[in-house]
Amino acid sequence: MVEAFVLIQTEVGRAEVIAKQLAGLSGVLSSEYVTGPYDVVVRVGAESLTELQSTVVPSVQQVTGITRTLTCPIAGGVAP
Repeated sequence: MVEAFVLIQTEVGRAEVIAKQLAGLSGVLSSEYVTGPYDVVVRVGAESLTELQSTVVPSVQQVTGITRTLTCPIAGGVAP
């Protein structure tokens, strides 16, 4: 499985609503609204990088109220 974090900026006051909407999308593993330069952080996953790029990330980007996204593919995990 290929995973990525998607850092999201939203319209003012919409972060919580958008985070809840994103949580229900296919391929979204977690969705949190946060403080700082980004409003929502989503962890997404797919069977391949191609699927992630062509299906999952575009479905996230199409949610109304999102103004900007930055997708950060996860290079590798670190064992605890």
